Amino acid sequence: MNNNIFEKIKKINEYQSEFWSSRDLAKVLDYSEYRHFLPVIKKAKEACENSGQVIHNHFEDISEMVEIGSGAKRAINTIYLSRYACYLIIQNSDPSKEVVALGQTYFAIQTRRQEKSDQLIEDNKRLHLRSEIKTHNTSLAEAAENAGVSNYGKFQNYGYKGLYGGLDANDIHKKKGLKKSQKILDHMGSEELAANLFRATQADAKLRREKIQGEMNANLTHFHVGQKVRRTIEELGGTMPEELPSADGISKARTRIKKIKN
Repeated sequence: MNNNIFEKIKKINEYQSEFWSSRDLAKVLDYSEYRHFLPVIKKAKEACENSGQVIHNHFEDISEMVEIGSGAKRAINTIYLSRYACYLIIQNSDPSKEVVALGQTYFAIQTRRQEKSDQLIEDNKRLHLRSEIKTHNTSLAEAAENAGVSNYGKFQNYGYKGLYGGLDANDIHKKKGLKKSQKILDHMGSEELAANLFRATQADAKLRREKIQGEMNANLTHFHVGQKVRRTIEELGGTMPEELPSADGISKARTRIKKIKN
């Protein structure tokens, strides 16, 4: 028996994402009946939720049609599992079984590899978006100045208040647990950076397109753009930006990427 047994039952969906069937995994783990495997899945789901993950991102309930003889079929319930879900299931299975011990090693190594890969993708996205925001904030500042804005800090806070449900830069610092010396944008994940980039680009475009004049009018424009971006996030079922976790410093992301390249 070797670790490849878990690779053999791995499936790939139409989006080229890997997954495992709970029915297949139960057989590999030597459960005589699928119903005996369900309590293990339940514990794994609890562990998933306690780790702050969204359960349905890792455990997807499916109804499959299987042959029962003479060409007849019937529906059975199964669960499509992510690699992380399999890892949690293995961790909650009987460790005395040889196959479970092998699975713990296999999924621990593979999950760590996936985490590193995901971290690299996130780091690259953050660096790209942070650079884009820097560029567009320069353009936004120019548009605001042309509109008659003299207090750019106040103007920026209007945009933040619209996007962050009334929170200004100081409030966001406190909400995210950042030090005064830490820049908000340098500690945003890619999702939050993307929302702020959209706010900045659309506020810039609106100020220029509508030739808005007057400091208060410019401030309110920035606020309303931020509000609309927030409303869009809400309509899509996304997490409000103030509730997104803060990331480590952007310099650390840059260092991790350099290490991979070297």
